[in-house]
Amino acid sequence: MRPTAALIATALSLAAATTLSACGGGSGSDPDTVKVSFKQSTDNNIKVMDNFLADIKKEFEKKYPGKKVEFIPIKAPDSEYYTKLQQMLRSPKTAPDLVYEDTFLINSDITSGYLKPLDDYLAEWPDWNQFIDTAKEAAKGEDGKTYGVPDGTDTRGLWYDKAIFEKAGIPTPWQPKTWDDVLDAARTIKEKVPDVTPLNVYTGKPAGEAATMQGFEMLLYGTNDGRTDPLYDTASKKWIAGSQGFKDALAFVETVYKEKLGPDVADALDPNFGTRVRGELLPQGKLGIDLDGSWLPQDWLEGSGHEWPEWSEKLGLAAMPTQAGQAPGKVSMSGGWTWAIPDKAANPDLAFDFIKTMQTKANAQKWYVANSGIAVREDVANDPAYAEAQPGIKFFTDLVASTHYRPAYPAYPKVSTAIQEAMEGVTTGDMSVEEAAKNYDEELKAATDDQVIQK
Repeated sequence: MRPTAALIATALSLAAATTLSACGGGSGSDPDTVKVSFKQSTDNNIKVMDNFLADIKKEFEKKYPGKKVEFIPIKAPDSEYYTKLQQMLRSPKTAPDLVYEDTFLINSDITSGYLKPLDDYLAEWPDWNQFIDTAKEAAKGEDGKTYGVPDGTDTRGLWYDKAIFEKAGIPTPWQPKTWDDVLDAARTIKEKVPDVTPLNVYTGKPAGEAATMQGFEMLLYGTNDGRTDPLYDTASKKWIAGSQGFKDALAFVETVYKEKLGPDVADALDPNFGTRVRGELLPQGKLGIDLDGSWLPQDWLEGSGHEWPEWSEKLGLAAMPTQAGQAPGKVSMSGGWTWAIPDKAANPDLAFDFIKTMQTKANAQKWYVANSGIAVREDVANDPAYAEAQPGIKFFTDLVASTHYRPAYPAYPKVSTAIQEAMEGVTTGDMSVEEAAKNYDEELKAATDDQVIQK
């Protein structure tokens, strides 16, 4: 980590602690009020989560007379949200009753003792039987207990601008078979349509998990046979270093930025670049290909502030291919978020009642559609009204068959940061692929207490 980044992280932590103490955001002692903390969009126009929760609040307070819901939104990019959330969870004075947890971080918070196991609640909740097994696994700790209720999952693929492809002379519908096909399309766009950004691949530490998951892992998990995990060896329970696939994925990122097929490096390393991609570049026809997630349309729905009803006519969708077209031919990554109850929550029973209100079939279906999510309830996934609710839902739901999940063990957040540093090194040109891969291997050993295997 660069000294400046370390200072920024420390400052963020101190600022979060000071802010949270000052606002008195904790559970307090009111047994009739459930305090709910969630990630609020940094874009003031995006109110998807706010609006959904406001409706649930009304329903909850009507269902439970005398009970109240108080929201504690955290308005911050992902990396800052995680920092502020962990600050809140450390003390009963600041811990809410319910928090929104990214599945990639949940095991780290479980290990830190920040979250309460929910098994006793789940055993008495019939709806839990509707949740798919992979989603349930994403919220489990290494102790086998469940610490969160997933509110959906996601998949990732390639979004492309049909008008830009037409100008570049690239036939549509487009489905690349290899990485080279993707790069060749970007090169053609750069030559034929020079006033747009050919290809966006998120990169570097400012992008946080978007760089790791939308960018690097979408490449890395397409370098092998599609059956074994290229990041974590489940047999030995060790992390994988020294792999050729890791270097090949870095080489792809290096090519994108070295050949100026991607955004300017300064833009790519802006922590708010993802907001610009969704709010400006794609709607304004300034980006040819975007390696991104299934949730993008939530920014374009009515009431979002970035309404773009024509998006399904303007954009095409393609699966990300494996490196050389090897089976299964395409790759996706899946994650998602969960609702978890802090260990220091004052009103855990009331918090789970709020979860149950959110996660009825009807409310879950409303949420999946509103945030362009992928259903994790079987009864919703099998409902024709869900599949037909929005363009793209079927495409991204079908990718679940080819998807992978991060090895979300406690060390993963540090591993993810090491990946981002390697990406940033080749993006800026400060490191060669070999240097960045070597540096990653060293960081990996430190992040995992030397629980590493060479491949």
